[in-house]
Amino acid sequence: MTMMEKIREYLQLSDEVVDDGEAPRVEEFLGKGKSFYEDFSLRGIRVNRVDPGFISCYFKVPLRLTDRDGNLVNGAIANLVDEVGGALVHVEGLPIFVSVDMSIAVLSKAKLGEELEVTSRLLGERGGYKGTIVVVRNKMTGEIIAEGRHSMFGRQASKL
Repeated sequence: MTMMEKIREYLQLSDEVVDDGEAPRVEEFLGKGKSFYEDFSLRGIRVNRVDPGFISCYFKVPLRLTDRDGNLVNGAIANLVDEVGGALVHVEGLPIFVSVDMSIAVLSKAKLGEELEVTSRLLGERGGYKGTIVVVRNKMTGEIIAEGRHSMFGRQASKL
C-alpha cells in the first residue's frame, strides 16, 4: 500500500459523499475500527494530494459541524489541524504521535456548504519531535479561514 493510500484510508472514514447533517448513530460504527468521534468529525474529507512532507485535502462544511449561525465551529477547525497534521507525521507500525502543542489562529468564518482546502506541511523535526503547519482556506475565494501549528512527539523508526 502506498503512502497516499495509507493516508487516504486513515482520513477517509466513509465512502459517503452526501451529508444530510444528521448525526450518525453509535451502533453504526461498532466493529469498523474507527471511533464515533473520528467519523463524526472527519466524514466527507477527501485527500487530494500526498507528497513527502505535504498533504492536501478538501472538506465541505457539513451541517453537523456548524453553529446556529451556519458557521464552522472552532472545535471542528482544531480537529482538522489535529487530524491532518497528525496524518502527515504518522509512521506505520509505530504508535501515533502525541500532541505537545497546538496554536490556532482563526482568521475568518467558513459557512455551511462551502468547500475548504486543508493543507499540512512539515515544518521540521528533531529526534522524535515534529512540527506541522495546517492551513484551512476557502477553496473558491482562497481566503484563509484558519492557520494552525501542531507540535507532536513520538517514537522514531529504528535505523537498523
